[in-house]
Amino acid sequence: MKETLQRWWRTLFGPRMFYGWRRGDGVWLAHTRISGASRLEAPERLQIEDHVYIGPFNFIDASGGLTIGEGCQISTHCVVLSHSSHQAVRLAGRSYWGEADPPGYRRAPTSIGAYSFLGSHSVVAPGSRIGRGALVRAFSYVSGEVPDFAIVAGQPARVIGDTREADEAWFAAHPDARADYDEWVRRTGAGGS
Repeated sequence: MKETLQRWWRTLFGPRMFYGWRRGDGVWLAHTRISGASRLEAPERLQIEDHVYIGPFNFIDASGGLTIGEGCQISTHCVVLSHSSHQAVRLAGRSYWGEADPPGYRRAPTSIGAYSFLGSHSVVAPGSRIGRGALVRAFSYVSGEVPDFAIVAGQPARVIGDTREADEAWFAAHPDARADYDEWVRRTGAGGS
């Protein structure tokens, strides 16, 4: 009985995954999944492609402009920012509130390239650009540029590897899957989403 009640409680009140997303420009993304337990700020400024997964308990800020490329996965407890006010609040104190353009306030577009992965508890700072096919390891802090296919880790995140090396080992065992990989790499092109 207790297990039945717990299952019922989780079903009614637990985090839910929503399948499909209507972008700000009206385009329906049928294969995009976003957890209802994640917070999306300024969704009208979010340029998102299809096949994206945003898991539970993330904070996604698009107020300064945010692009999330096709097939991205944002695991859980991640923060993706396109603005930062912590310095402005500290510099201005009480006068920060109501100030049109407080000193130290930063707003910059952020982008995450196609088929990239953000590990749990990672933070992406405003103005960062994560290339396509990149992997951000758990608990990393990304500020700036991450090259295509890079594996990054640490605080601050540094390049520690290349996803293509791991992919090649997998393709050696599964050569039939290579065509799909080559197709998305060709389609998204260098710097594409």
